[in-house]
Amino acid sequence: MIHYFIEQQLQKAVSAQFPSIDVSGILVRPCPDKKFGDYQTSALMSLAKERKMNPRQFATDILQKLDIDAWCEKPEIAGPGFINFRIKPSALSFALAGAMKGEHLFFQKTSKAKTVIIDFSSPNVAKPMHVGHIRSTILGDCLSRIFRFLGHNVITDNHIGDWGTQFGKLILAWKRNRDPERLRTDPIGEMERLYKEINSSCDSDTVLYESARQELAFLQSGNAENLDIWKEMIALSKQHFDELYQRLGVHFDCVLGESFYNPLLKDLVQDYLALGIARGDEGAIKIFFDDHPELKDHPAVIQKNDGAATYTTTDLATLEYRLKTWAPQEIIYVTDGRQQLHFKEIFNAFSRRHSLSNSKLVHVWFGSILGEDGKPFKTRSGEVVKLVDLLDEAEERALKVVSEKNPELSETQRAEIARIIGLGAVKYADLLPNRQSDYVFSWDKMLAMNGNTAPYLQYAYTRIRSIFRKLESPVSNEIALETISLCAPAEIALAKHLLNFGLVLEAVVLDYRPNYLCNYLYELAGFFASFYECCPVLKADEPVRTARISLCDLTSRVLKQGLELLGIETTEQM
Repeated sequence: MIHYFIEQQLQKAVSAQFPSIDVSGILVRPCPDKKFGDYQTSALMSLAKERKMNPRQFATDILQKLDIDAWCEKPEIAGPGFINFRIKPSALSFALAGAMKGEHLFFQKTSKAKTVIIDFSSPNVAKPMHVGHIRSTILGDCLSRIFRFLGHNVITDNHIGDWGTQFGKLILAWKRNRDPERLRTDPIGEMERLYKEINSSCDSDTVLYESARQELAFLQSGNAENLDIWKEMIALSKQHFDELYQRLGVHFDCVLGESFYNPLLKDLVQDYLALGIARGDEGAIKIFFDDHPELKDHPAVIQKNDGAATYTTTDLATLEYRLKTWAPQEIIYVTDGRQQLHFKEIFNAFSRRHSLSNSKLVHVWFGSILGEDGKPFKTRSGEVVKLVDLLDEAEERALKVVSEKNPELSETQRAEIARIIGLGAVKYADLLPNRQSDYVFSWDKMLAMNGNTAPYLQYAYTRIRSIFRKLESPVSNEIALETISLCAPAEIALAKHLLNFGLVLEAVVLDYRPNYLCNYLYELAGFFASFYECCPVLKADEPVRTARISLCDLTSRVLKQGLELLGIETTEQM
């Protein structure tokens, strides 16, 4: 919380000397090298250069107007105009006491809340969710949690694939070859079987292919029988999706399939034609990007020469609907990196039609999951790994670990702990890497009880909470300020790291990178381990004992909250 105060006072000092300056970009951030201080700002250097002033002199002038004596030692000017700040022990104690009283948890909600739509997961009807869906689902869910936590209005939208040429084949196979019993016991598996068989047959049987096209035409023209089959496929698929989302703790505010936007497509094509953004080409209608160096050789088809729409048409219609329905300031798409060109086309086309729109469009893309052989992660038989099988195996492997370490626990207890550890391990392994990098899926690494893993952080939390089970009376939140006096270096290092929780969350939403939070929590666990090794807690004399108990309590709160924002549960016992 202290850095917010320094930042506000710094902005106030600059405004006092230069009222016309936009001070919103004057930010205070942690010092990269702690030997120079706790916080630092470099913003004054660019302001000075814009006004052709000496940066160090400019910083000196601003510091004379800066009133932060109650919080910081005398600020130091370094290099060409950096300003470094060191927190006073009394200010650190004040911040910790406020957190213990529930006034804050080292973060503050934004004063500039915006409406943010996050589009993620997006499975296809009649197909099982597989390992390829996990990155979008977990990353999108994590971002939505953190945006909401910081005070933004978030709308999560699952844009399901429920329309297209594949439904002609599926409906034909459904009518000819479905197994009612398998459809009842394993609907997704049965629909997957039907599609694989019919798709393979259509490749070599032109009569069958034409029959599938006819079924699609019937569906698109509103044939009652085909519509009923299609709706049943959607209902069965959503049941499968919802079971997995519930298991992962993922929630959507809006679930609209591609079919929802069909009535909008013809008018959208005509609008783009009328505005001169699209034009006819060889019987199709395309958007050309003649002035865009990267896209000029990649026109986007919005109507095929047979009159059919494309993904581009649907995505543009979806944008129009979102703009009119929610008027968002930001729309975030969470998909794999192979769709980068597609979204560049979408964003460019949309901005040409809505040149005055203040909606920020963002493609948060990610890399692939690889097996330990460095190739795309698949089963031994070469099949794509189904998500349900992945989660089952995570829990089974975690159960073995839990049973070995805690055989005295009941079967129900062990199963619940294994569920929390297994799912947490999968999520954390996905969120920890730079999202734009491929990562190698390794059961041994993700379930390890040491290193930067979810089980290590979950165990760190349980270790801290075990301290409180030894207390004769529960810890009080009403801590007197004078009782939180920190002297030991390990105490101070842990406390200062706690102060940066809010800054890390802001960095996550700024860059859409949850790995910042993962690394912060891992470092927090490390700072706590050093503190606990160097500083006796329960055996310390007062008021040191109370101060250290408070540090333990606050660390456990931040750990729990941070893991929750990653979508990871904690347990009191492991």
